Amino acid sequence: MRVVLADDAVLLREGLARILTDAGFEVVGQAGDAPALVDLVRRERPDVAVIDLRMPPGFAGEGIDAAVEIRTFAPAVGLMLLSQHVEVHHALRLMSDFDGGVGYLLKDRVFDLTAFTADVRRVAAGHVVLDSELVARLVARRRRDDPFDRLSARERQVLALMAQGLTNAGLCADLHLSAKTVEGHVRSIFTKLDLDADERSHRRVLAVLRFLRA
Repeated sequence: MRVVLADDAVLLREGLARILTDAGFEVVGQAGDAPALVDLVRRERPDVAVIDLRMPPGFAGEGIDAAVEIRTFAPAVGLMLLSQHVEVHHALRLMSDFDGGVGYLLKDRVFDLTAFTADVRRVAAGHVVLDSELVARLVARRRRDDPFDRLSARERQVLALMAQGLTNAGLCADLHLSAKTVEGHVRSIFTKLDLDADERSHRRVLAVLRFLRA
C-alpha cells in the first residue's frame, strides 16, 4: 500500500515513515506544507495520505483544505488527518465534506502502532475512522430533542468504539461483554438514531456521521 506523508515537523514525518514502513507500507513521498502535498499526490497517486491538520503557512486548517482539493482530482485516495488537539469544528467540516475514506486521529494515537496502522488501512479501504476522544466530546454536547440524548451511557461507549472501526467481536473483547449483549446495544443505537433496517451494511458509519452532521 502506497502512502504519502505531510507534516512540517521533520522528526514526526520520519517517525511516521519508519512506523508505516515497518508495518509493510511503501512511503512514496513526504511534504512539509499543503501545496507540496497536493503536488506530491498528483505525481505519485498513493493509496492513502497521512496529513497534519495544521501546516504552513497559517497553521489553521491547511491540511483539511489540501484534503478537499485532493478529493476533487484523486477521489480514491484515503485521507488520514492528524491533530495535536481535539478540534470539533475541523472534524465537523471533515465529516461534512467527505462520504468516506477519511480519518481524524490525535497524534498521541500514533504511539499505539498496531491500532494506528490498522486505522490507516481502514481509511485507505474507504472507511471512516474517528478518534474516540473526539467522538466522546461530540456525544457529550447535548442538544434539545437530539436523538443522541436517547442513548444510554453504555450505548455512547459502544458508539465511540464503533467509530474506531471495531467489529462486534472487537466490542465484546474491549467491553468484556457477551456477543448477545453487544448485539443488543448496537441494535438499540440504530433504533434510537432512526436508522432503517435496509441500511444495515452502512449503519455503523451512519450512526457516527448522522450525529456529526446533526
